Order: sequence, then structure tokens, then C-alpha cells
Amino acid sequence: MPAGTLYRGREGMWSWVAHRVTGVLIFFFLFVHVLDTALVRVSPQDYDKVVATYKTPIVALLEYGLVAAILFHALNGLRVIAVDFWSKGPRYQKQMLWTVVGIWVVLMIGAMYPVLGHAAREVFGS
Repeated sequence: MPAGTLYRGREGMWSWVAHRVTGVLIFFFLFVHVLDTALVRVSPQDYDKVVATYKTPIVALLEYGLVAAILFHALNGLRVIAVDFWSKGPRYQKQMLWTVVGIWVVLMIGAMYPVLGHAAREVFGS
């Protein structure tokens, strides 16, 4: 397989960029998560304040973005594995990318109520 086969074309370039960006976003989330969890040993009162901010509608939107990043990164990672290890993978990479996007959209629609339901009720009432 020639170098660069995996990311030929506009779709391939954007999937490469999105995979890297989502990976970095997930890393920073994990870094912040470790820090805020460590806060419980330093100052339980401050930890409680931080956890209280997580129940705001804005943070719910950020959580939805986190779900989007994790789902895309995972699904696209499976596609990259298929392209690398399946002999016909490079031939079907564009179709696999659009399959990943379709599955991602369906899962994101399914995640909307569980992740954003509380925030919507808080903003718009029950």
C-alpha cells in the first residue's frame, strides 16, 4: 500500500484531522477529570463546589460534546484498524468513513435525551 493511501481525498484529510482533534480533546478531559477527582483529598468543600457546577446546562452541552468526541474517535479508530489490517480496507475506506459518520449521527441522536434531558428541563421547565 503506497504511503498516504489511508488519507487520500478531502474526506480522508478531514477524518484524519477530526481523529487527532478528538483525541486531544479526550486527553484534556481526562487530565481535568483526574485533577478534579484529586481535589476531593485536598478540599472536600471545593470538590463539592466543582461537582455542583457540573449540573449546569452549559456543562451538559460540554458533556454532549465529549460524548460526540469519544464516539467519533472510537468509531473512526475502528475504521482505521480495518483499513490497516483488512486487505480490502484501502479500497473501501471512503464507504467505511461514511458508514462511521452515519452510525455516529444515529448514536448522537440517541444520546441527546439522556445527556441533555436534565439541562433542557432546567432551562425550559418540566
